[in-house]
Amino acid sequence: MSEIEALAAALRAGETTAEALTRRTLARIAEHNGELGAFAFVDHEGALGAARLADDELLDGIDRGPLHGIPVAVKDLIDVKGLPATRGSAHFAGHQAADDAECVRRLRSAGAVIIGSTVTHEFGYGPTGDRSWHGPARNPRDMGRMAGGSSGGSAAAVAAGLVPVALGTDTGGSARIPAALCGIAGYKPAYGRLPTEGVFPLAPSLDHVGVLAATARDCRLVVQALAPQHTAPHGELGAVARIGWLKPAPQAPVTRAVADRTRRSLSPHDVARVPGDALGGMWDTFGDIQNSEAYATHADRVRDQPELFDAEVLDRLRNASRTPGWRYVRALHAREAARRNISELFERFDLLASPTVGITAPLLGRREVTVNGSPCSVRGALLALTSPWNVLGLPALSVPAGSVDGLPVGVQLICPPEREDLLFTVAATLA
Repeated sequence: MSEIEALAAALRAGETTAEALTRRTLARIAEHNGELGAFAFVDHEGALGAARLADDELLDGIDRGPLHGIPVAVKDLIDVKGLPATRGSAHFAGHQAADDAECVRRLRSAGAVIIGSTVTHEFGYGPTGDRSWHGPARNPRDMGRMAGGSSGGSAAAVAAGLVPVALGTDTGGSARIPAALCGIAGYKPAYGRLPTEGVFPLAPSLDHVGVLAATARDCRLVVQALAPQHTAPHGELGAVARIGWLKPAPQAPVTRAVADRTRRSLSPHDVARVPGDALGGMWDTFGDIQNSEAYATHADRVRDQPELFDAEVLDRLRNASRTPGWRYVRALHAREAARRNISELFERFDLLASPTVGITAPLLGRREVTVNGSPCSVRGALLALTSPWNVLGLPALSVPAGSVDGLPVGVQLICPPEREDLLFTVAATLA
């Protein structure tokens, strides 16, 4: 039984109440958030009011499903009506959300209790999670290390046990990266499965709403509650699933220890190395699309008020502005070719897999690491294995896969949109 299911059962058995769960959550945040840096804003009154309503409804026989009465946190790129919406930036100091984002509205309709907003890397533009107007989100496993980004606050909140589930966003791995570094599950559904209306954009053709929770099963419960989808049943999984292991490429540095640990986590299944470079030039494609769309989002702010940006984020945006238009057009064509190539792979394999991140959580502020004796950028190492799946818009799930040198690592599973059921069935065998 997953954490959400256990809490839901306790609520319905009368062993606890939504208000009691919410008060316990608020107390934990008050105790730990000062050091952890997970929450940007906490809505005490709103959360308690929603919890009391959830309790009243259950007493009246109104049951909205597995999220009814469950505390949920929401990343500070996702609008929550009446709460500050800073996007982790001084540009939006004092800004308040006028309406709920569509995914938040669906959370409320499912009976969830919105606790508050979690810290994001400024404008979601960074995988390290340590460049926010609110300060860095810290890794609960080692407070001197990154939680990852850009949904670092959401990952830290779940990993520290402050909330059972949190929403994040994922443009290049922003839900899966911090999930892997913090030792929890992170899921990016297929592009468009969870609505992005009311979510501040970074690169719209890459942006996804993601879910972070203790287990893959909890991630699935949230997605099903927010966006029910009927897919053809696959029945019981046979003895093994055919999993294609994506071999590391020069653009995707992976330490030997991480590669070994994550691959061994797949041992119940038939794992075969995918021949050749299956992802081809996907890193260049991702970079050209993200650079072009991110700069389009922020060009006016860069021109008019550059001093309000974090210096590192501003530098990235100025570099992004140098991407010529022809590269963006070429990248869009390359994306379509890559989709065809990956579709052919799924004729041979049920799922694809790789480490989620090729390194363990770096120290806060670190921008270079050594992987197998060679230096590489932290940003590149964090993004390399997750970003191709944003280009392709495929479901991608990070599942805890043990630890290396005492720090968590994650294994990433990828599937076609219509095989989400199989993805989670396999994930359950890895727990």
